[in-house]
Formats: sequence, C-alpha cells, structure tokens
Amino acid sequence: MLSILDIFRIGIGPSSSHTVGPMRISNRFWRRLKSRGHLSETARIEIIYRGSLAFTGVGHGTLRAGQLGLLGFKPETLDSDAAEAALKFLETDKSLVRDQYKISFDPKTDSIFDYEQAPDLHPNEMEMRAYNKVGKCIYSRIYYSTGGGFTASHQQLSKPAPNDTVSVGGKTVPYSFGSAETLLKLCAQENITIADLILANEAVRRPQKTTLSRLDKVVFVMLAGIERGLHTRGVLPGGLKVARRAPDIWATLQGAPGANEREILFDWLNVYAMAVNEENAAGGQVVTAPTNGAAGILPAIIRHYCCDDQAVPDFAKTRVFLATAGGIALLYKQRASISGAEMGCQGEVGVACSMAAGGLAAVWGATPEQVASAAEIGMEHNLGLTCDPVGGLVQIPCIERNAIGAVKAANAARLALHGTGAGKVSLDQVIETMRQTGLDMSTKYKETSQGGLAVNVIGC
Repeated sequence: MLSILDIFRIGIGPSSSHTVGPMRISNRFWRRLKSRGHLSETARIEIIYRGSLAFTGVGHGTLRAGQLGLLGFKPETLDSDAAEAALKFLETDKSLVRDQYKISFDPKTDSIFDYEQAPDLHPNEMEMRAYNKVGKCIYSRIYYSTGGGFTASHQQLSKPAPNDTVSVGGKTVPYSFGSAETLLKLCAQENITIADLILANEAVRRPQKTTLSRLDKVVFVMLAGIERGLHTRGVLPGGLKVARRAPDIWATLQGAPGANEREILFDWLNVYAMAVNEENAAGGQVVTAPTNGAAGILPAIIRHYCCDDQAVPDFAKTRVFLATAGGIALLYKQRASISGAEMGCQGEVGVACSMAAGGLAAVWGATPEQVASAAEIGMEHNLGLTCDPVGGLVQIPCIERNAIGAVKAANAARLALHGTGAGKVSLDQVIETMRQTGLDMSTKYKETSQGGLAVNVIGC
C-alpha cells in the first residue's frame, strides 16, 4: 500500500517522469556504485535514454536532470543557483566530483538519446553504465521512470509484484484495499470517510501529527507556486516563445473584484491552474499531483475552495481534500498508471481531474459513494486524452489543459452531489477503461511528440 505522500512529492519542473524521475535514477545509480564498491574503479559514466525519454528529452530537460542526479542533487531540495553552477563546472571540467571521487563525464558524449532500440518494460527507459580506465563496462543497470517521479529498476518491473497491500514494513494496515469497491465497503462497515480511512493507514507509517504536517507543507508549496506564477511575467524557456498569461488574467480579475457574472468562476480556476503550470514549464518548484504535467489542477481547487480571500488555507478542508484525492490516486497507481508515456494525458490530467473532483466532493460533505462518483465522472470525460506536447515541451497544450481540468473537476463534484453515488459506471470500471484505452492508444500519442498537435503545430 503506497503512501499518499508518495503521490504528493515536492519537486521541480517541467516533468515528473522526464525530469524528477531521471534525476532520482542517476542519483540512485551513483549510490548503488558506491554501496557495491565500484566507484573506486569507475573512470567514466554513461547514460542512455530510450523511448519517450529520448523523443521528448530535450524539451523536458531530461539531460540536465540526469546530470544533476549524478552530481548529488535531489528534486525536493534543489537549489537552482547551486545546480546551475555545478552544471557549468561539469560542462567545462567534464568530470563528476562527488564523495571524494572524480569520474569522467562529458555532457555532450556521455548523455545519449537512443532512438533505435525500443524500451523493454516501460516507455521511459534509462540505462546507466560505469566503465573502468581501459574502457571496459564494469557495471550497468536499466531503470524506468514510471510516472509521478516514481522509479523502478528492470529487476523490479520484470518480476511479479509482491502482495504489498496488506502491510507496511511488517505492520498491518487497518484498511487494506485494492479497488474502489473494497474501499467503499470498508467505509460503510466502519462508518468513516475516505479521508479518515486513508489517514488511519498512514498512521502505520508515521505519527498522524507528522502526516498532517507534511500534508500542510504540500499545501504551502502548491500555494507558493500559484503566487509565483501570478506575479512572474515573461516568456517560457524552450523555443516556443510562449508568453506567461496568468499575470494578465490575474490583473484583470483584481481590477474587477465586484464582477458577478457566473462564468467568472472559470477565470479563477483557470488563472490558478495556469499559474502553477507556467511555473512548472519554467522549471520551478511544484508538487506532483499526481504528476508535474498535471500539477495545476489540485492547487487551483485548493486555492479557490479551501482558502480565504487572502489565500490562507483552511487546514481542516485541505487535509480532507488531499487525503481523499490521494486515496483516489492510489487506485489509479495500483490498477493502471499515472504515466503519460503509458496512458497518454488521460493518465496525468485525467487522473488529476478525477482526484480533484473526489477531493472537492469530500470537502463539500459528500458521502464516500458520492466521492467515488465524482472521481468517476472526472475521469470518464477525459478518457482517450492524448499526450502530444508541441516541441516536446510541457507548454502546449499542457498549460491550458490544466485549466480545463480544474473546471471539469469542480463540475464533476457538483454533478456527483446531485446524485446518490449509485451511477451506471463505477470508479473501478472507469479506471480499467482508462488502462485498456492507454494500452490501445498509438505510441505516437503517448508523450513522444510524434503525433497530434506536436506534428501539426510548428514547434519553433
């Protein structure tokens, strides 16, 4: 049973699978070399990117991420100035200096995009190799960035998954579930909410006070991302010359505080979601929710529905929201995938919309059945959503897509509250449909920039 804090990870943009994941993988490889005693004989390290990591790696900053991981940087604690200085030194010195070792690494020749060899177990494949002084490969390992910042080795993905839904570190979780059906049955049996159930499971891992504190930190990072995005103007990096739009929309809203047309709700949700995703596109700090590409939807809902006019959060609401949304995300992670390279954008924005819809319904006092209905509606109307970023950048259509996803989430929650939760389509059914649709979807529509908008819009 994964923790919801595995879902809500603090990292940097523009992509959880193509930036955060590769940074963690290369750092992981270095640690493995060290633990196995290989660093002393390693003279050079090489990174090979395959699949989606190769096809969209330039636009996603994947090469930089892999290098930063080898240099010891972590997404959640990255100091941008220190990172830039380290990359400049690496470019000129062509060596990795870390843990009292100095190992050759030329960013231009030791970072390789392999467009020919197809990935084995997952579309986001990285192969790490270590060579000795005579050029012999002394150790190599294949890893996968599986979405949302999660990583796995080839060995981990190639063997049957253990039944890890019952215990955590040998401790039994009070409420084990692997489906929405089981989750709802447990809520009914115990007469508790989804948020209560999730927090009870989290208590096996750490004191509840710690869990709540970390959820509060997630909220602060989300809101800080909105604030930066609302007040930072300019053009986003990458060559598309996409101008930041959130500050202008924000200025318009601030200039008409008394506006009461019904459609203005769209503007508020739009501006908050776009602010976060413009920050993400610029490489800023965001929270995977469940991925970076979909990082704006949950913060937009929190800012509009769980905060006061001064953006001060009501933690009673935000904790219910995140616990519920996190529980829904666990179902998608367990039963399908949150990787755009596997599922298309339905696995990113679609899942985020589903999470936000369920979380907001819970904040509004919905029953667990209505929460599941809201989550189902949120996904049902994102089924088949493709991931075709123009120029391999997380900008077009990603930024606006988060804005649309936030509005959809609020609408899904409203629709669910008008019903009993006993819909014709269950949450489990829509998750399975998403999984099947993702498997059926052509590879060119799954974060490769080889189809859709990516080939019909000039990317420069």
